[in-house]
Amino acid sequence: MKMALLYGSLSRNRRLSSLFTHLARNFQVCKEARCPVRKTWPGSFHTILPRLRGGAAGACVLQRGSGRTVSLHLRPSSPVPAQCVRRLHSSPPLRALPAPLLWMVLKPLQKIVAILLGRSLRKWWVGLPVNRRQLIREWVRRRRWPLAAGAGVVMVMVALLLLTHLDESPVTGRLRLLVFGRDKYLELATLTSEAYMEEFGEHLLPESDPLHQMVKQLVQLLAQRNKDIPEVAEITWTVHIVNKPTINAFVLPDGKVFMFTGMLEAVADIDQLIIVLGHEMAHAILEHSAEQASLSHVVDLLSLILVTAIWAMCPGDSLAVLGSWAKDKLTELMFSRPYSRKLEAEADQVGLQLAAKACADVRVGPVFWQQLELVDKLSGEPTMPEWLSTHPSHRNRSSQMERLIPQALELRESCSCPALPPTDPRVVFSETVRVMLEKVKDQPGVEKERVAKPRPSAVPVTSPAALVAQTVLPSISNVSQPSKREVSAPGTPIAAPVPAATEKEGSQHAPHNTRQQGR
Repeated sequence: MKMALLYGSLSRNRRLSSLFTHLARNFQVCKEARCPVRKTWPGSFHTILPRLRGGAAGACVLQRGSGRTVSLHLRPSSPVPAQCVRRLHSSPPLRALPAPLLWMVLKPLQKIVAILLGRSLRKWWVGLPVNRRQLIREWVRRRRWPLAAGAGVVMVMVALLLLTHLDESPVTGRLRLLVFGRDKYLELATLTSEAYMEEFGEHLLPESDPLHQMVKQLVQLLAQRNKDIPEVAEITWTVHIVNKPTINAFVLPDGKVFMFTGMLEAVADIDQLIIVLGHEMAHAILEHSAEQASLSHVVDLLSLILVTAIWAMCPGDSLAVLGSWAKDKLTELMFSRPYSRKLEAEADQVGLQLAAKACADVRVGPVFWQQLELVDKLSGEPTMPEWLSTHPSHRNRSSQMERLIPQALELRESCSCPALPPTDPRVVFSETVRVMLEKVKDQPGVEKERVAKPRPSAVPVTSPAALVAQTVLPSISNVSQPSKREVSAPGTPIAAPVPAATEKEGSQHAPHNTRQQGR
């Protein structure tokens, strides 16, 4: 009778019908064993385990997760048999795609839908009779104010939606739009890091390599000296050295540092390397990737209206394609690239602060960008105008760092760092470059042949950055320097300078004359 009443009560509830099915399936076995049964909901069935009471009696326990528990007990008179213990396995939970990744997948589809909608509207309008078009125009003219009010309400709602997603930058306190949360974007960063690890897998230096150990020590130094910033302490920093001649470095939002050997050859000493690492770590701390993706997402959604209007109003598909291309270029030049340059300038500022707290000589910051500018001139690489680039020009970045040096020096002094040498590397670099250019002017044929003429294939080519470092660094240090791999050994003091690759080291890396903008 009790079982019948329980069955009727549970059958009335649809949510518990499946529960009772699983319970009834296993109840008969437990009944034959004369053991009590416990059922727990909500959740999914996991296991049926024996519970011992006083070491003699047993109970079949149906575990279903946390929640209220209703138990049905039968007094056992014998131990729990083995068949009372069963295991029910549930399927693994499905993980949804990260919102940024889902947006990147749907982004082309959204544009295609907007194009098809605009093209369909154009064909529909062209197919209408003349009198029907006139009636529609009159209808719109009579209701222009209600339509304008509706458009205004929509704009206000969009503005309120954007205002609710405003966030404050961690270090600078700048207000920015952040549609994608940090947690969701970290999932995308994990997928991105896996893709990079697969791409660079054959070119990654082992952890025992001195270059890897050097960069790892510097990253740990930056993280340790800036642990008062919560975003720095929350990230687990890992280092990967890519054995490629590209002058580039980047840090993913999850703290994975990718440093190319071409960048290690481009820096003149460890202080410059600390500033470069501080700049890249600042991108991760300030969540620039999520911020840039958020702005791109909002601009793309708003531009769908413009794409639909272009394809609806243009008389032909060719003009519509041209109009869409012009819209994309204007959007890129007016929003994407200027915003990217703004984020790079902010990363330069915060990165210089991180380097100052790590007791680096921040005066070499402008020297690094002047050095890269000189590299471009020596290599003959064409310089892209700043308004077409995602990064500020080397000259502007050097000028901006020059303005930030006094504040960085005060911050460095407040961190109880050792005193800097009296010789200013900026003055030494400028004077050395001036002398070098005068020598080139006095002997144009010899210098032109030495710098511009390619060497035989049997002899490895030293990078332009190495050429500049070999020319300028001795004047700055005024001491004999050990090789880079000697300096990069574990335990090396932070003040030890690192010259660019020597002729012997240059044979270990492929020649290069290109530079990827990723800094």
